[in-house]
Amino acid sequence: MNNLVARMHALFPDRSRRGAIWAISLPIMGGMMSQNILNLVDIGMVGHLGDTALAATGIGSFTNYLAISFIIGLSAGVQALAARRLGEERHGETAVPLNGGLILSLAIGVPLCALLFLAIPSAYTFLSDDPAVIEQGVPYLQIRILSMVAVGMNFSFRGYWSAIHMTGVYLRTLLIMHAINIFLNWVLIFGNLGAPELGVFGAGLATTISLYIGTALYFFFAFRHAYDKGFLNKPPSSSILWQQFKLSLPSSLQQLFFSAGLVTLIWIMSQIGTAEIAAVNVLMTFHITAILPAFGIALAATTLVGNALGRGDTDDAALWGWNAAAITLVYGVLLSMLLIPFADPLLGIFLTNPETRQLAYWPMVLWALVIGFDTSGMVLMNALIGAGDTRRSMWISVIAQWGFFLPFAFIAGPVLGFGLLGVWVVNGIYRAGQAMVCIQAWAGRRWAGIEL
Repeated sequence: MNNLVARMHALFPDRSRRGAIWAISLPIMGGMMSQNILNLVDIGMVGHLGDTALAATGIGSFTNYLAISFIIGLSAGVQALAARRLGEERHGETAVPLNGGLILSLAIGVPLCALLFLAIPSAYTFLSDDPAVIEQGVPYLQIRILSMVAVGMNFSFRGYWSAIHMTGVYLRTLLIMHAINIFLNWVLIFGNLGAPELGVFGAGLATTISLYIGTALYFFFAFRHAYDKGFLNKPPSSSILWQQFKLSLPSSLQQLFFSAGLVTLIWIMSQIGTAEIAAVNVLMTFHITAILPAFGIALAATTLVGNALGRGDTDDAALWGWNAAAITLVYGVLLSMLLIPFADPLLGIFLTNPETRQLAYWPMVLWALVIGFDTSGMVLMNALIGAGDTRRSMWISVIAQWGFFLPFAFIAGPVLGFGLLGVWVVNGIYRAGQAMVCIQAWAGRRWAGIEL
C-alpha cells in the first residue's frame, strides 16, 4: 500500500519539475489564450450581425481549420526533432528542422491553397443549404484560405521556439499579431475610420492580414535568436527533409482527420438546425479557450520528453509525461468547479437569443464534467509525439473520433432526435474514453525505443 502511495505521489511533479514545465508552458498559454480571446472577440463582434453571420463564420472557421490542418501538423516534426537535437547538445543544428518545416510549408501550402480557393464555392453547399449563410460564408472562407502558407510557417516557428525553451518569442509575436487583428476587425467589420463596412468578410480579411504580419515577425526574431543555430544557413538534406516529412505525416493526418471531424460535426448540427450550429460555434470556442492552459502544458511535455530521450534517459521521459498529465488533471477539476455554476451567464455574453442560449446550457455543463479527463489525455497524446510515436497518437485520435464519436453523434442527434444535448453526451464519453487509451499507451512505453 505504501509503495502504491509513493508511486502515485511521484506522478505529481516536485517544485523544480513544475518550474521546468511552467517555464515552457506559460508563454504558450499566454499566446494561445490571446488567440482564443481573439476568437471570442470575433464571435462577439460578428454576433452583433445576427445568427446567420455567426453560423457563416462558424462553418467557415471549422472548414478553414480542416483546410489548413494538414500543414499545421508539420510543427510536430519540427518540435520533436529540434527537442531531440537540444537534448543531444547539438545546438548548432537545432534550427535545421525549422528550415525543413518552412520548406514543407511552401511546397505543400501554395498548391493546396490555390486548389481549395477554387473549390470553395461548390464545396460550401454541402455544409449548409441556407442561401444567406452561403452568401456570407463563401467569401469569408476564401479569404481565410489565403493565409495557409502563413499558418504553416507560424506553426513551424511555434514548434521550434517550444523545442528550444524560447516560448517567450512565440508569446510576444502572438500578442502583437492579435492586437493588430482586433484593430482590423473593428475597422473592417463595421467600416470604421473611413473603411468599407465588410461585415463577415472583413473579419476574415483582418485575420489573414494579421497572420502574414505574424510570419514576418517570426522571421525577424529567428534571424536575431536562431541564425547561429542554423536558421536559413543550414538547409536540410533531401534525406533529412524526407525523414522529417515522414515523422510529421501522422501528425498532419491526425490534424486533418480531427478537423474533418469538426466539419462533420457542424454538418450533423446542420441536420438539426441553424440555431444548433450557432450554439456549437460558441461551445467549441469555449472548449478550445478553456483547455488552452492544458495545451500549453502538453506542448511543454512534448519538448521535455524529447529532451530527455535525447539524453538517453527513458525513465525521466516517462515521468515528464505523467507529471504534465497530473498538473492538467488538477486544472481540469478546478475548472469544472468554476464553469458549471457560471455556464448560463457566460453563454449569455455570446448568445443573445435566449432559445439558442438554452440549447447550449446543458451541453456546456456536461462538457465541464469531463475536462479533467480530456486535458490529461491530450497531454499524454502530445508526450507520444515528443517521443516520436506520432503514428500511435494518430491512430488513437482517428479511431476514437471517427470510429466512435461521429457515428454515435449522428445517431443520437438527427436520427433519434436527442438534438444537441444527445450529441454532447456522446462527446463526453468519447473524450473520457480517449484519455484512458492514452494513459495505457504511455504506461506501455512502446515509444521508448524510437530513434530520431
